Order: sequence, then C-alpha cells, then structure tokens
Amino acid sequence: MKNLFLFLLMGFSQLVFSQTEKKEVKKLPPSPSRVLSVDSSVVTKHSIIIKGQNIAYTATAGTIPVWDEDGRPVAGVFYTYYERDGITDKSNRPLVISFNGGPGTPSVWMEIGYTGPRILNIDDEGYPIQPYGMRNNENSILDVADIVYIDPVNTGFSRIVDKEVLKEKFFGVNADIKYLAEWINTFVTRNDRWASPKFLIGESYGTTRVSGLALELQESQWMYLNGIILVSPTQLGIKRDGAVEQALRLPYFAATAWYHKKLAASLQQKDLLQVLPEVENFTINELLPALAKGSSLNASEKQKIISQFSMYSGISQKVIEENNLDVSYNLFWKELLRNQGFSIGRLDSRYKGIDKKVAGLWPDYNAELTAWLQSFTPAIHIYIRDELKYKTDLKYNMFGPVHPWDNKNDQTGENLRQAIAQNPFLHLLVQSGYYDGACDYFNAKYNLWQMDPSGVLKDRIQWEGYKSGHMMYLRKDDLATATDHLRTFIKNSIPNPKQPAKY
Repeated sequence: MKNLFLFLLMGFSQLVFSQTEKKEVKKLPPSPSRVLSVDSSVVTKHSIIIKGQNIAYTATAGTIPVWDEDGRPVAGVFYTYYERDGITDKSNRPLVISFNGGPGTPSVWMEIGYTGPRILNIDDEGYPIQPYGMRNNENSILDVADIVYIDPVNTGFSRIVDKEVLKEKFFGVNADIKYLAEWINTFVTRNDRWASPKFLIGESYGTTRVSGLALELQESQWMYLNGIILVSPTQLGIKRDGAVEQALRLPYFAATAWYHKKLAASLQQKDLLQVLPEVENFTINELLPALAKGSSLNASEKQKIISQFSMYSGISQKVIEENNLDVSYNLFWKELLRNQGFSIGRLDSRYKGIDKKVAGLWPDYNAELTAWLQSFTPAIHIYIRDELKYKTDLKYNMFGPVHPWDNKNDQTGENLRQAIAQNPFLHLLVQSGYYDGACDYFNAKYNLWQMDPSGVLKDRIQWEGYKSGHMMYLRKDDLATATDHLRTFIKNSIPNPKQPAKY
C-alpha cells in the first residue's frame, strides 16, 4: 500500500498536445483530486508574433519535486516553461528564471502581465475589463530568451506533500532561497540549460528571493549568472531607521501628489521628471538633516522645512506639523484625497478607494490589489486549464499560506553585492514605478547607493523608472518600454565569444 501511495503521489503524467494536430500522444492516470502530482508535465505547441517576428514555441506546465536529504519528495513546485522552437544551440540562448513575491504569491503576475507570450485582458492603464481572458503579448521577451515561471511552495499549485516535514524548510528568507536553489539546479539539468546564459528576475518580495539566490546559486550549486533583474525591489535587508526611513518617503509622495494634481501650480505645470530631481535634492540635503536634528531644529528652520514638505507632498502644513515631519505611508494614502472622499492605493497610488469613513489614519483596503485580483484570477484559471491543458482540481493559490515567515538574518542586498563582485559577468537592472508606495522608487535608488558605496560596480548596475506603480507593466506604454529595457539588458549582459570573466 505504501508503494501504491507513493506511485499515486508522484504519478508522472505527461501529455503532448499540438495545436495543429489536436492529438493526445500519451496520457497516464492523473493524480487523485486535489492531491498534487509532484512530478508531472503537459506540453503544448503555440506561436505568436513579437516585434513583427513569428515566434513558434513550446509551453510546458508541470511540477518538479523538492527532495529531502534522503532523496524523498517533500513538496512539488509548479512551473511553466516557454522555449522558442528551432533553436539548435542552447548555449547561446538565454534562460530567464522568473519569480514573484508576497511572500506567498505565485508567478502569475509577471507571467500573464509582463514577460510571457500571453497576457490578460485589461485596459490601457491596467484596470479590469470584462469578459476576462487572454490575448497575445506582442511585447513578450520570448523573442530573445526562454522563460520559466516558478511558484514557490504553497503558491499557485505548489504544495507540501510530506505532512511530517517542518514548514521552516520553506517559509523564511534563507530557507526559501536554499530549497529554490536546489530546485533550479534540477530544472536546469533536466532541460539541458547549463551552458545557457542565465538571468533571474524577481518582483517585490521576489527581489529579496533572487538577490539571495544570486549568491546561493554561485556558492552551493556552482551556477553563475549573467543578470539579475529587480522589479519594484524591497529593502533587501538594508537598514534604514529613524530620520533616513522618514525622509526617503517624500519623493514618492511628490510623484503621487503630482499624478493627482495636488501640487502647487508652479510644480504641477512641469513634467514629473522635472519635478522629482528637485524633490530628491531637498530630501537628501535639507529634509534628512532636519529630521536628524529633532528638537534641536530651531522654530524658523522647522517652519521652512514644513512649508517645503507640504509644497512637495500635497499634504497640509497642519498635518505635517502635528506628525513632527514624520508622515507615514498609511497616513499619506488616507490624507492626500481625503477632501475628495477618496483614499489611494498602496502598490499603485493612481488607484482610488472609497472608505466607510472619511476620518481615520489609514485606508480600509488596498484599492489596486482588489482590481488586480479581479482581472488576474479568472485569467490564470482560464489560461492554465484551457490553453496550457494542465487539468487539476487543486485550488490555485493567488495568496498561499506561508506564514509565519522567518525574516531574520536578511542579508540579501549584501548577498547580491557579493555575487556581482565575485562574478565579472553578472549585471543588475532595477525597474521601479514612481507611484509605488509599497516598494517606492527612491528607496530602490537608496538600495543601490548602499550596496555599492564605493561605486566600483556602477558600470554593471542600471536603474529605470516608469510613470506607473508596483506592476508598471500593467500600463500599456510602460509595458512596451519596460520590456524593451529587458531586451537591451539581456543582450548587453552576454559577453562576447571567448571574452574571459576577469577584472
């Protein structure tokens, strides 16, 4: 019975489905309802036009096990893998390994919102429309790289299958990095990608994940990368307390106030990218020293700072003074449009919400997240089951049970610095949305300043900003621009033939 259970648990099911032949080549018994098959795959054939090119590709949706030290499967990780057809030499074909964040979310966001060949139906600014569904992504990066999207344990269809395994094996900054590095090794080996130029891309908490993986892959898997892409990065374990933490918020406040036309006319008439350098300069050279002075700041200096803070943030001087120049994100989201009866979104502050009470210190809900879940959730169910033909009764976890999450000993920013320093081939691209209040753009810049204080790595580090929020790619114009930045970065990060990795 034990052997039969393991067979059902691991039941390797493989389908090959051709859009042209419409023929099932092989089918083994599926795993029981709502029980994960830890080693499975379904293969389908597709084509798409990207940048005027017809791209034929193979999509594989499946699971690969996570093993314990004795080689027993303890979890199954779901993935989707897109490989361009007709490539005979994989050693010259880049592989992009993609993660999202949370922690607790699958790779759905970037897969069907950003880089994948199929994209969800939304309007040009990223808002939900009906009927829900999918369309071709003419901006996909599949023309220049193959892509694998990975759902960490308990997200998407990924699950723990050994009830005795401790959850600490998966749910923490360093545990997450360790088991995923092992999983990537298996994937790369199975798919013959050791010779390929390899890139990691992560969004939000996924940036913490891939920053740690950059060094973990080098040190424990002996796998060296060409590029790391951080989309809307977290703080990466880089400390910023007190005056620094408080001051760094202001440029984001200014960007959002500009978007909602809450700045003074002299600023509002300028383009956003003309306003922000002025605000950044004030933040670093005047606001930060003033906050550091605390009560030693004299009354006239304090009033001048309050006045400028108000001018750049769209928040009244009274509110700023009452909070001792320490205006929290929550208060800003509630306060900026309070007199209009709206709160604003956290991850994308272009979105408006309606609260039960105008009064209060924080919004009732995240206006942008509810909109995104409305459009992404039906789209990913339609896509995986109807187009990729992966049939299962498992619940697809848009937000999975991964808490408590162990955040101790987060050194991922330093891990990334070490990986770049040790590997002369490794490059870094950071992408930020100006209206992102969760992982704001100025804090992303601060990360880079602190990671490379001497500036010796700056030739391999690039930052790009976009006039949208956390998922900047949901805005049509930014999707085109951001994916072009990815293409250029990937191409520029691959060394010339016979170029040695040395300083």
